[in-house]
Amino acid sequence: MHKPLFFAFAVLTSTAAKDIPVADAAAFADAAKAVAAGDTLILQDGTWADARLKIHAEGTAEKPVTIKAQTPGKVMFTGDSRLSLAGAHIVVDGLWFQNPTGEEAIELRIDSDELANDCRITNCAVTNELQAAPGASARFVSIYGARNRLDHCFIQGKTTQGTTVVVWLSTEVTGHGKHHIDHNHFGPRQKLGRNGGETIRLGDSKTSMQTAACVVEHNLFEKCDGEAECISNKSCGNIYRFNTFKGVSGTLTLRHGNKCVVHGNVFLGDKAKGSGGVRIIGEDHLVTGNLFDGLTGDNERSAMCFMLGIPDSVPNGYFQVKRAKVTNNTFINCAHNILIGMQGEKKATLPPLESEITGNHIQTSKGEAFEIKCAVDGVTMKDNETGKELSVDFKLPAPEPVGPGWWK
Repeated sequence: MHKPLFFAFAVLTSTAAKDIPVADAAAFADAAKAVAAGDTLILQDGTWADARLKIHAEGTAEKPVTIKAQTPGKVMFTGDSRLSLAGAHIVVDGLWFQNPTGEEAIELRIDSDELANDCRITNCAVTNELQAAPGASARFVSIYGARNRLDHCFIQGKTTQGTTVVVWLSTEVTGHGKHHIDHNHFGPRQKLGRNGGETIRLGDSKTSMQTAACVVEHNLFEKCDGEAECISNKSCGNIYRFNTFKGVSGTLTLRHGNKCVVHGNVFLGDKAKGSGGVRIIGEDHLVTGNLFDGLTGDNERSAMCFMLGIPDSVPNGYFQVKRAKVTNNTFINCAHNILIGMQGEKKATLPPLESEITGNHIQTSKGEAFEIKCAVDGVTMKDNETGKELSVDFKLPAPEPVGPGWWK
C-alpha cells in the first residue's frame, strides 16, 4: 500500500533546514534549545551589549549548525559579551566583538565536560581600543576540543594580561588538538611588560608533552609586541608554515614540547626594536625554508636562537635542544643571525646535541653569521653560505587574503 503524498511531503518539510532570525540574547537561548543540523541562526544587525550566548548543538559535516550575522560586521558584541560553543560542526560567521571586558570573547566549550569539536570561527573580528585596568586578565579566543578551525578573522588591540588566542589541552583526556588556525590578521598588541602577553599559545607547561598536531598557517602577525614570545609553542607535533611576521618585537618560540616544524615563514623586522625570529628549546624540531630579513633583536630575540638546557628540567624549565635541524633558511640584514647557547636561567648549562645547521644563506653585513656561547661539539655546521654580499634569489610567496572580507 502506497503512503499518501501529503504524508511524505510533511516528513520532508519537518526535517528541512531552517533560517531562524534571532533578535537578542533571550531569543538566542530559545532558538538554541531546538536547533537542528542544517539550521542557521541569523543574528539581527545592531549592538548586542553584555550578551552571553551559549549553544550546544550537533551538526554534521554536510549540515552544520550556523550562527551568522545578518550583515557581516554589523552585529557588534560589546561589554561582557561571550559566545560559548559545545557540540559538533557549528560555524560562526561574521560577528564582531568590540572592546570586550569579560574573561573570554569566544570560547569553544560551555564547561569542562561540554567541548566543541569540528567547529569553525570564520570571518569574525575581536578588537579593542580601551586601556585595561591594572591586573586585568583575559583571553580573546579559547580553543578546546578537537579539529576546530579559526580562519579569516581580524584580532587586535589586546591590553589585558593573558594570551590572545589559546589552545587548551587536557591532562586527563588525550586526542584533543588538531586545530587549524589560518588566514587570520593579528594586528597590533602593545607591550605588556611581563609574561602573559603572547598572541598565540598552543598548550601549556602541564600538557607540553602531549601531541597537539595543530597547523598555524598563512597568518599575518603585525606589531604583536605583547612580550618576547609572539607565538609560544607548548605542545608537540605542531606545524607553523607560510606565516608573515611584520615588525613584531618578539619571536616564534618553541618553548615546550617536541617535534614541531617551522617552514616557509617570513620574518620582517620593518625597523621594529627587538624584532626576532625563532627560538629553539626541546627535541626534534625542524626549521627550514624561512626568511629572516632586517631583524634587530639580540640574545633571545636573535633571528635564530638555540637555548641552553637545564639538567633534569622541570616541565616549565628549559629542556636541552636535541636533534634540531635548521636548514635552507635565508638571513638578510639581521643584527644577530644564529646564536647558539643562550642561557635563560643560571641552571641552564646543557648545549645542543645531535643538531644540524646546514645549507643556510647568511648575510653578514650587519651581524656575524654565528654567535657561539657554549660548546658546539654536538652541532654539525656545514654548507652554509655566509658573506656581506650574497647572491640569494629568495622570492617572497604571494600573499594570501587574511582577515574578514568586510574589515576596512
